[in-house]
Amino acid sequence: MKSNTKHAECCSHDTDKPLEHFENLTDHTDHDGHDHGSPKPSWKSHWDLLLALLILVIMLSLEYGFDILFTGTANLIVYGIAYLLAGWRVLNIAFRKLKRLDIFNEFFLMSIATIGAFLIGEYSEGVAVMVFYSIGEWFQDSAVNRAKNSIKALLDVRPDEVSVLRDGNELRVDPATVKIDEIIVIKPGEKVALDGQLVSENASFNTSALTGESKPATKYSGENILAGMINLSSVAEVKVTTLYSDSKLSKILSMVQDATARKSQTQLFISKFAKVYTPIVFFLALAVCLLPYFFVDNYDFNTWFYRSLVFLVISCPCALVVSIPLGYFGGIGLASRHGILFKGGNFLDVMTKINVVVMDKTGTLTKGVFKVQEVVADDIGKSELLRLASTLEKNSTHPVARAIVEFAKGEEDTKAEKVEEIAGHGMKGIIEGMTVLAGNVKLMQKFSVDYPKEIEKIVDTTVLIALDNIYAGYITIADEIKDDAAKTISELHKLNIKTVMLSGDKQSVVNNVAKMIGIGSAYGDLLPAEKVAKVEELKNSGFHLAFVGDGVNDAPVVALADAGIAMGGLGSDATIETADIVIQNDHPYKVVSAILIGKITRNVVWQNIILAMVVKVVVLSLGAGGVATLWEAVIADVGVAFLAILNAVRIQKMTV
Repeated sequence: MKSNTKHAECCSHDTDKPLEHFENLTDHTDHDGHDHGSPKPSWKSHWDLLLALLILVIMLSLEYGFDILFTGTANLIVYGIAYLLAGWRVLNIAFRKLKRLDIFNEFFLMSIATIGAFLIGEYSEGVAVMVFYSIGEWFQDSAVNRAKNSIKALLDVRPDEVSVLRDGNELRVDPATVKIDEIIVIKPGEKVALDGQLVSENASFNTSALTGESKPATKYSGENILAGMINLSSVAEVKVTTLYSDSKLSKILSMVQDATARKSQTQLFISKFAKVYTPIVFFLALAVCLLPYFFVDNYDFNTWFYRSLVFLVISCPCALVVSIPLGYFGGIGLASRHGILFKGGNFLDVMTKINVVVMDKTGTLTKGVFKVQEVVADDIGKSELLRLASTLEKNSTHPVARAIVEFAKGEEDTKAEKVEEIAGHGMKGIIEGMTVLAGNVKLMQKFSVDYPKEIEKIVDTTVLIALDNIYAGYITIADEIKDDAAKTISELHKLNIKTVMLSGDKQSVVNNVAKMIGIGSAYGDLLPAEKVAKVEELKNSGFHLAFVGDGVNDAPVVALADAGIAMGGLGSDATIETADIVIQNDHPYKVVSAILIGKITRNVVWQNIILAMVVKVVVLSLGAGGVATLWEAVIADVGVAFLAILNAVRIQKMTV
């Protein structure tokens, strides 16, 4: 699990109801009736606000278009009705907060400002402030709901029903009721509901919901099939290996949904800022109203009271407290659409500071699909050497071990006993009474086994085998570099990011891969503890570091890095749990995309902060000086919020 230091930035949250956390997007959300997470508002649910707007337009048209003026009482009644229609929700929330002695919030500010306008006879401006403020709130609700629905649609890839074979019959049932080892049937065009292994000979699947990749993937009998994939070809049968609630997709959905509850440092700052900022502007508004009495000749209370109302309206912090979290949520949504899962908005910030990316080799920069190249035996038959090696390696999930087992298919084998996997070295076990060792040269050295030293010069990955501590031969295995590995390293260098490769493979192999893809520094022959030491060395040198790995053995380094990135996270539950960011496919270029998405999000967030603060300072100054009216104040406030939210929403439409 990740260290407490990194997750201290995350707010506490209820993991049983992850989507509900978005309803608490900011402190701006109120549970007394003003909820940005409520069902999507429609014009029918805001008929009162629209009617108030119509009344305001008619009254202003009569006054300025036809010079028709109502008497004082009639004016008050008509505008009063419009005011209550537009503002009853705001007034209700303000009253409830007042009962809790919470007066430093935007609802109370708007209530005071608009009631004050009525007290000095500025009815039309009081109604205008409430109408346009409420329209702005309506727009904010809609923007938040669109973002929430967008992420729901992105993640809602689990079907509600599944076909299962029971007693020779095909039944449609709830996926949650399907048990392990049952056979489910996926027809062409259907989504897979549960993780399992393909029973049919072969089938083609669309994996875009999981990986962001549109290219179909052909799977063969015995290969893993994951929930969320879509069957593209003939009817496919899958043997269930994981319960519905435990599927990798379910865990990923919870992870991304929980990410909305984890606030970035900027979000946390804005929340704290708003709590300090609001009371300050409230008392400044009082000062604007009362202090001139002591310094201004011919002081007129109504004039300065009006200026203080302008001050209150423009000071509303809505644009900041809504648009900024919405920006981070947009970044999480954009990343998810590209198959990159951030565990919180705080990690979007972290990625903008990264100046060194450390990568594992196998499965990260190489495909991790090893193939046996050569079997060399010494005083033992090749088939016998291969049989003993595969019998031992069947007990390991390492890609090298799988390659040997795959190559040895058809060979008669027995069962290995007292099997021990020695991290960074290889395997040890008892087969037919013999102690069998299979691993790298460090394993041979550990058990004092003599071997031909020229083996160390072989470029390919080499597995040495010893029987009862006597060298018996070796197997060479080759891996293939991923298509986008060189491009990834090149783009990272263009971003002035240092690249380092750490691997447990031998140095000659590591050097060869590093040369082919242009990586900066490469270290081989490393045990897990030595990888940790290298990362600590880089961190102690002042680097902000991201580590990219794909296996359980990388967990300690992933936990230590500023940003731990799991490559091919769908293949390792432990990696998903440990990493801060999960790349759902095996493409290293997604690391570049993650950095770019972090920078896009940061830029948009700071654009919103600067825009909101500059406009507010200007209009606050104009209002205090008597230049700006309530009309300018409300238009500036709603306009800034409108522009900031539009700016935040557009993140989800960007490409990287």
